[in-house]
Order: sequence, then structure tokens, then C-alpha cells
Amino acid sequence: IGTGLQRAYAALLDRVLAAPLVFIAICCLTIVGAAITYPKLGEELLPSEDRGRLTVWLVGPDGVGLRYTDRQVERVEQVIQPLIDDGVVKDLFSIAGRYDINRGYILAPLVPWSERTVTQQQLQAKLRPQLNKIPGARARSYGGNSLGLRGAGRGIRFALTGSDYDVLAAEARKLVERLEQDAPEVRNFRVEFRATQPQLAVVIDRRKASDLGVTIDDLSATLRALVDRTEVGEITVGDRNIPIMLSATAGSVTSPSDLRSLYVRGAGDTMVSLAHLISFSERGVPAELDRHGQSRAVEIFADQAEGYSLREGVRGIERVAKQVLPAEVGLLFLRQAATLNETSNDLQITFIIATIIVFMVLVAQFESLMSATVVLLTVPFGVCAAVFALALTGTTINIYSQIGVLMLIGIMAKNSILMVEFADQLRDDGQDVPSATRNAATLRVRPIVMTMVSTVLAGLPLIFGGGPGAEARASIGWVVFGGLGMAAVFTLFLTPAIYVLLARFVRPRSNAERRLEREMRGAEAVLSRGRQPAE
Repeated sequence: IGTGLQRAYAALLDRVLAAPLVFIAICCLTIVGAAITYPKLGEELLPSEDRGRLTVWLVGPDGVGLRYTDRQVERVEQVIQPLIDDGVVKDLFSIAGRYDINRGYILAPLVPWSERTVTQQQLQAKLRPQLNKIPGARARSYGGNSLGLRGAGRGIRFALTGSDYDVLAAEARKLVERLEQDAPEVRNFRVEFRATQPQLAVVIDRRKASDLGVTIDDLSATLRALVDRTEVGEITVGDRNIPIMLSATAGSVTSPSDLRSLYVRGAGDTMVSLAHLISFSERGVPAELDRHGQSRAVEIFADQAEGYSLREGVRGIERVAKQVLPAEVGLLFLRQAATLNETSNDLQITFIIATIIVFMVLVAQFESLMSATVVLLTVPFGVCAAVFALALTGTTINIYSQIGVLMLIGIMAKNSILMVEFADQLRDDGQDVPSATRNAATLRVRPIVMTMVSTVLAGLPLIFGGGPGAEARASIGWVVFGGLGMAAVFTLFLTPAIYVLLARFVRPRSNAERRLEREMRGAEAVLSRGRQPAE
């Protein structure tokens, strides 16, 4: 088998080396195809994983009690109960009032993967319409991830930043309306700015207070003492400082109207009724105010539409936001969307730095700029093979598939090094460039093919494996299996074609050694003549 493989490979290699430029030009078409295919690949932080459990988070209106939340949790349990009856869900674990009394948490572990035919994602899609019908609460089912990243798999979270909460809330509602119309990549929007908490504001007529000689400090101190209490001093007892608090008698102020009957000292020790100085304003305010990027912010949640990746959802939001948002309102992505942007930028920088370092190491190893260039020029074609493998298998670009690309590049570089190093040795022995290239490729084809076959077959358990994290392992497996299988063409044929074109412009290393030997012999001859005695 090995001999037949070498003969067939040698016959094909002769045709490639007869017209290396034509073969390289044909290979360059793969770069064009990869450039067209790459934007069509979905990009996300992590693939959707079946972690063997259903997690439901429930949020009720602000200000509700624990009994209300408990009733809503029971409704979610009723929605999940048919899955228990079907033997898909093993049990339920529920918490009413987790983190806040209006929040609920329901955990439903699934039976082992071998005992069910439906995936976690299919069950979530089945539950989603029923959870949306629960009145008086927002219930969402989310999945976990193998890295334990917070917020991963829970849709897209972003915020509008600015200086005024009311303006941000209004802009957020406008943005959501446009996104529902013009952004099919995202759906199920939720603006996290709900003015559900009642607030009573005391408005002071500052001009009238100034005319009557009432200072703002006296007015605020009076209100604090009568409504709540204020600290007027402290005493030291032993090693302890005890504050002295001034407060009104119990029951003196029980309603806002009682404030109008209070008096505060004005000019000339006159007592001025607060009824002449203050007015009341009632309004609803949110229970909490968010800040992101050192600015006031209004958060918005959205889910990815079916068939769209996280990157496509982010781009859809950015596209509509540029058309809708004014210049003074900023857009800031949070959680997994922000991590996706950070990792994409960091990975590009890592690839650039790694390429430079690898090139320097190859130059030092080969002691030849040409040989290092030949090895490095095959790397882009390996990345193209990985892109085609992802497209054919429907795998997205994520952390795991990027790890697979790094493995693919390393294996391709190693195989190219085997060919180039042996070809350099044959040239040092006196062979010409075409002969050295052909002999090196033919003799090294067996170990290269053995390495590729063993590595490709090693990716099969990753592809066909099950259990928690199977989707993550499959992302690596498909890149190694499919990408390395296609990259074999570039390693076995493209490396010799590039070498035979570039090596003719560089002299073999043996020339430098022979020149050094000639110079050493010449120097020794000169020294020997200088030692001979004069006649």
C-alpha cells in the first residue's frame, strides 16, 4: 500500500511541478471561495449545548409579595409537569423569591442522554410559547454552557447610555419598535426600565423661601427631623461614640398633608408654614437604576431569532441603532455579546503575534528566510480548508472551532517542515531544486499521510460522542476531521510547488559551508607561507 501510494503521489506531483504557477493559481481560488463563504458562517461565543437540564427564570412585577411569586412558580411547574409524565424530566427544584421576592427559579434535570430522543434545545422551544402565556410574569428558559460563563446562552443584552434616564427610556422604546420591524435577527425585546415604584417628591419654591428668609439647610434639617430623624451630635461613653438623633414624636407625620402644617424658622425669628413653600409631585420610578460605562444606562434584552447566530443579532442591532439613535445616546453591548467582541479582537491580535513568532522560529530553525516563507505560505490555505469544513457541516465560528483551527495550522506547519527540511538537505548534497523537491516530497509522503490519517480518525470520537459538552467537542472534531482532510492537498502538493518556485532564487546552505572551507584553507596557506624561514 505504501509503495503504491508513493507511485501515485509521484505521478501527480510530476504534473504539479511541471506547471507550479498554474497549480498555485488554482489553489488561490480557494482563498477567494473562503472569503465569500466566511461571512455566511455564524459566529457566536459558544455553541448551543445540551447540558441535560432545563432552567427557567421568572420575574414578576415590582412590589409584589412572595405569595404572588410562589403562585407564578407553580404555574411554571404545571407547564413542565407533562414532561415529567412523559419521562423526559426527572424532577423539579423550585425557589420562589431568589435574589428578590419577585423572582423565581425552576431547575428541571433531564434523564440521561441515552434515555431520551429529544434535545434540551427542542424542549426549550416547546416550552417557550407556553411560558410566554403566563400572565403577570416573564418566564424564560435558558441553557448553560461548558465553560460556565455567566450570561452565555441567554440572548443578547445591551444598553443605551446617556445623561438622562427618561430620554434613554424613550429612545429605548423607539429602538425596540424599529428593531421589531427592521431586524429579523432578534426578537422578544424587553426594556429593563419599568416605572412601577411610586415616589412622592417634595418640590421647594426656592424664590419664595429666599424672600421669607428660610434657608435650604434649615428646611432640609426640619424635614429630616420630622419625617425621619437627623443626627445633631454624639457623646462618648467609654470606648464607644453614640450618636444623638433628633426625631419627631411617633405619629406626628403620617401622610403628605401633615407636612403642610409644619413650620420652619424664617427671617426675624418668624415661623413660616411649609404650606407656603412646598408642593408635592407623585410619579412612578423604576426600582433600580443601571449604570454602564460610567454613564446612566437603560438595559434591553433580546433573543436571537431561529436560524441566526449571535454575531448576526449583534450586527442587526448595530445597523438599526445607527439609523435611530441620536448622537448623544450610546450603544453598549453587555455579557456574552460584549465578550464576543472582545474575544474576536483579541483572537485577531493573537493570530498576528503568533504568526510573527512562528516565522521567527522557522527562520532560526532553517537558517533560511526562503524555507520559513514556504512553510508560512501554506497556513492561509489550511485556514481556508477549515472554513469550508465549517460551512459543509453547519458549524459556527466559536471558541472551540477556533481552537480546532489552531490545531489544524500546527499540524499543517509540521508536515510542511518535514518536506522543506529534507529538501534543503538534498540540495546541500548537490541535487538541483526540482530533483530535491520531488525526492523530498516522495520520501516524506508516508509519515505525512500516516500523521494526517491518525489525526483525522482521532476527530471521529469528538464528532460522534454524546453527553454534556458534546456540541463543543464536535466543533473541534469537525474542523480537525474535515479541515485536515481537505488541507492534505495543500500540504502534499502546494508545499512542493511553492518550494520549487522560491528555492531557485536562493543558494543551498552547502555553498556557504564550501565558501567558508575555501576561505579557511586560503587563510591556512597564508599562515603557512608566513612561517617558512627566509632563504
